[in-house]
Amino acid sequence: MRIAIVINTSWNIFNFRLSLIKALLAEGHEVVAIAPKDAYSGRLVAAGCKFVPVKMEQGTNPFTDLLLAYRLYKTYRRVKPAVVLHYTIKPNIYGAIAAHWAGVPAINNVSGLGTVFITKDYISAIALRLYKLSFRYPAKVFFQNQDDRRLFLRNKLVNADKTEVLPGSGIDLQAFVPAEKFKRNKHFTFLMVARVLYDKGVVEFVQASKLVQAKYPEVKCQLLGQIAERSRSGIKQQKLQEWLATGVVEYLGATDDVASVIAEADCVVLPSYREGTPRTLLEAAAMAKPIVATNVPGCREVVQDGVNGLLCRVRNVEDLAEKMLQVLQLNEDELEHMGQASRQIAVSKFDDRIVIKEYLQAIEDISNQVIV
Repeated sequence: MRIAIVINTSWNIFNFRLSLIKALLAEGHEVVAIAPKDAYSGRLVAAGCKFVPVKMEQGTNPFTDLLLAYRLYKTYRRVKPAVVLHYTIKPNIYGAIAAHWAGVPAINNVSGLGTVFITKDYISAIALRLYKLSFRYPAKVFFQNQDDRRLFLRNKLVNADKTEVLPGSGIDLQAFVPAEKFKRNKHFTFLMVARVLYDKGVVEFVQASKLVQAKYPEVKCQLLGQIAERSRSGIKQQKLQEWLATGVVEYLGATDDVASVIAEADCVVLPSYREGTPRTLLEAAAMAKPIVATNVPGCREVVQDGVNGLLCRVRNVEDLAEKMLQVLQLNEDELEHMGQASRQIAVSKFDDRIVIKEYLQAIEDISNQVIV
């Protein structure tokens, strides 16, 4: 069976959906990756996919977005997938419409709502209408937490009978493993892993790090992730450089080897405004790290307050700093115990084999319906 996976970047497919791709290939399916061409497109081909480039503009422009729907329609007509899997906002909306036009059954995955439900303006109002229009068409809609599912149902954006909740994108427990022996760093290290966006809480992390270091100057605070200036919530590189010049936070850039960076941290921090189920927290949990995160949808799926980490109030610098200080002041045994709880949560709830099994079942169900 030919299965198409459609996401807004090849990087996203390679980094977050490779386990699913390998499972589909192992089942004998043909996998076609459809995304804008970037440095990771060739890696998808090397992994066994066919790759079809499709241009997707950033930003919100109804005219260019309608063109995207038409480009995806033409692509689906040409590729002729038996099922198409959509991820990220534009493929979910315009891909669902295009698949309907092309007569191809689709599975959507709401992996996070971006700024649509955070910033209330005319763009978010348009997005809500588009969700309501397009989500009539997919055969299945997966959500990554119950909060997002309830929000869609409350706003009557999707029929309940086609929805299901998955444990995020899952995590490869063999790729992200704890250190053989626990060791606290001489200079305690907080690590935030996220794209450099306002909505991820980067500003709060920088300001909270300053408060922490006012009491404990030796503490290290690091930021790892891509700069995304063109995103609606993107932080300009000049602004980031101004913050870095203060010496409060060390920027590590971006890397394909996130595990090696997490391994060197004592605690992972994510002060995000809203998430699906954040991959970075799944990686941190799998590697037995204590976590500080905001008490918002997505984050609280991974962090059990007082068990494997601490939850803080959203957009609250002082509370974030207080929770970071609480973790900092734990002794080695307490830190190790909290990290072990993270690993147990990852193993019991977020093994990516759970997600893969659900996708394989959904694809089988849809193919059986088509045959009937």
